[in-house]
Amino acid sequence: MEATAEYQCSYCGEYSTTFVDLSAGFEQSYVEDCQVCCRPNILSVYVDRDSLDVQITTEYEG
Repeated sequence: MEATAEYQCSYCGEYSTTFVDLSAGFEQSYVEDCQVCCRPNILSVYVDRDSLDVQITTEYEG
């Protein structure tokens, strides 16, 4: 099962949308390049167990 969520790039501050695989767990972490500036962001994904709402925080890679 997939969901989409928005995150703000740690480098340029622009918002991007990403797909989140809900079957991968309620807490996930992975690297995704910004769709605007192409720099790598570490995405920390948190999925609410009841509502399946997704929250994403980002930080610089490196």
